[in-house]
Amino acid sequence: MQHAKNHLIGGITGGIGSELAVKLGAEGDCVAGYARKAAAYDSFSPQDGFMLKTCDATDPKALETVINEFQKDLGSIDSYTHAIGSIYLRPAHLTPVEDWFQTIQTNLSSAFYALRSVTKIMAKQGHGSCLFFSTAAAQTGIANHEAIAAAKGGIEAMVRAAAAGYASRGLRINAIAPSLTDTPLSQAIVGSEQALEISKRMHPTGAIGEASDVASLAAWLHSDQAKFVTGQTFVIDGGISKIVPKPKA
Repeated sequence: MQHAKNHLIGGITGGIGSELAVKLGAEGDCVAGYARKAAAYDSFSPQDGFMLKTCDATDPKALETVINEFQKDLGSIDSYTHAIGSIYLRPAHLTPVEDWFQTIQTNLSSAFYALRSVTKIMAKQGHGSCLFFSTAAAQTGIANHEAIAAAKGGIEAMVRAAAAGYASRGLRINAIAPSLTDTPLSQAIVGSEQALEISKRMHPTGAIGEASDVASLAAWLHSDQAKFVTGQTFVIDGGISKIVPKPKA
């Protein structure tokens, strides 16, 4: 069976990464991915048929090696999704320097390392779609988000510059900026009934996001239906970054 496209997902075991993997696989495409810990692959069924490897995305040499291995195994990488990141919520004056470095390394540096490696492959192919993740907190000021907003805001700037640089090579590069989404990464917030209710009230829609919401947009951005879309950051946040809702009576 010849697959329509080969998709590579960094952070394939995460809430959004795994949702996207299942969605793309159900469409008949070939799905491959990596995560930091092999034990996390137990959440997938053997019937999914995903090609899986282990890699720490904050190690640039290891990441380049594993991406090159995927290219050799798959023959091509038609799309890359960098579903890797963290949630860090502290005001600047309470953020240790070590936590700042870790936030930048996990979110921004890992994204750049992946971009650097995958564009070498896609530029030679003459086609490819790359997708990175920002946050709604990079779109508007939200208290206690200084470190993560800086890291994710850097990703948005990187996406615009890369989209400009690689457009003539046939590459499309975009980003998605979700607000709080119900995933394993956000359990410290959504797992608390009080914190969850506060978060819901902050969103004009009165709800937080679901991984399937974000994965659906991600799948579309990698599809041929989005062939005219590049250099964009798509905000999926229940309106929190753009609107002030009418108060309830």
